[in-house]
Amino acid sequence: MINIIRLPYVQNHFVSTFAHYNQTPKTDMTFIQQLKWRGMLHDIMPGAEEQLEKEMTTAYVGIDPTADSLHIGHLVSIMMLKHLQMAGHKPLPLIGGATGMIGDPSGKSEERNLLSVEELRHNEKAIQKQLLKFLDFESPKNKAEIVNNYDWMKDFSFLEFLRKVGKHLTVNYMISKDSVKNRLETGISFTEFSYQLIQAYDFLYLYQNKNCKLQMGGSDQWGNITAGTELIRRITGGEAFAITCPLITKADGGKFGKTEQGNVWLDAKYTSPYSFYQFWLNCSDEDVARYIKIFTLFSKEEIESFIEEHKKAPHQRLLQKTLAKDITIRVHGEDEYKTAVEASEILFGKGTTETLVKLPEEVLLSVFEGVPQHNISKTELEQSVPVIDFLSEKTGILHSKGEARRALKEGSISINKQKVDEAYSLSDENLLNSKYVLVQRGKKKYFLVIAE
Repeated sequence: MINIIRLPYVQNHFVSTFAHYNQTPKTDMTFIQQLKWRGMLHDIMPGAEEQLEKEMTTAYVGIDPTADSLHIGHLVSIMMLKHLQMAGHKPLPLIGGATGMIGDPSGKSEERNLLSVEELRHNEKAIQKQLLKFLDFESPKNKAEIVNNYDWMKDFSFLEFLRKVGKHLTVNYMISKDSVKNRLETGISFTEFSYQLIQAYDFLYLYQNKNCKLQMGGSDQWGNITAGTELIRRITGGEAFAITCPLITKADGGKFGKTEQGNVWLDAKYTSPYSFYQFWLNCSDEDVARYIKIFTLFSKEEIESFIEEHKKAPHQRLLQKTLAKDITIRVHGEDEYKTAVEASEILFGKGTTETLVKLPEEVLLSVFEGVPQHNISKTELEQSVPVIDFLSEKTGILHSKGEARRALKEGSISINKQKVDEAYSLSDENLLNSKYVLVQRGKKKYFLVIAE
């Protein structure tokens, strides 16, 4: 068993800033009813609902450490674990230190590139730290527990695995699963073919050692999960169960969580808190009505109330703002959420010079990503530069001194969110983060000047 890294700051911080998140909401709905209402139930094995009603049930979700951060696609199954825990059951998030060395063929059209052992161990620690934000690891009754399949697979010899596991599932059974069947034409290595067996053994191991009777995951995992329930039945004669959630898509059929820059990650070094906040803020009305059920813990009554309020004035984007606030605070904290809101206001004309000056460099660059950039030598700004020269000769933002003069007379030029006239001059004191000057013409045209 891996040692859980205790991060009291992270846990206390999130409890204090969003206290309702770790509290069980008042509801008459069972876990399965919650999943159905929230649009989070795709397949359920017969008997699973009865098992959950009969006793406290341990359930697991597997996450392979293919990167050193979770992305928002992972949050769907993590939210399933959260609802399970809030319904009184025990969640086991499993980090696939062993399966991550092989690669899951599910939903993949070609073979994965194998990561090094060092990369995988680094990724495991990073994911483990992120998981602490979402589940309760302190509850005396049903606290979450992180497990890692590398712990029970690392000393398992190949011959022992073939005798103990491979003997019980036929090749015919394995190739009938979509994750394998869909790859037969393009080709699948024995390495990825064996993934199904290892995941099945994970379920058997947890069934025998953790009394785990339920595995959950995305709908593309159904074949792998049911291979586990079959292995348990054949080896122990016992009964285990499977539940899957739909793969989340956008209303237009596009892939959820994908942007031009790639995945929306939970780690700020890959997706800034500002970009993370903006992703949710920019959801369509149709999508956000689904996402707020999946990615928040607001009650049915609260969400229905939000939806009704939103319909009265959709231009105010109440649903988007509510969802973006909730999930940004949970992932990044309240301070980062406030910075993201202030940064958004700058872009849409409500921000002030004081707000702009406070923005960290990475947030500033996120906000003004894609705006025209111009360069100036830092030495040019060591002495006072008249604004007309700055706009024309020094940066080329405007084509001539005449054009600069006209724009200034019209009152359409702002430097760092402050309107200026012809008498204004710039120096290195105007630099944001010791490097940037923000020029605005009119309400919507921005230019970022980089002093190097």
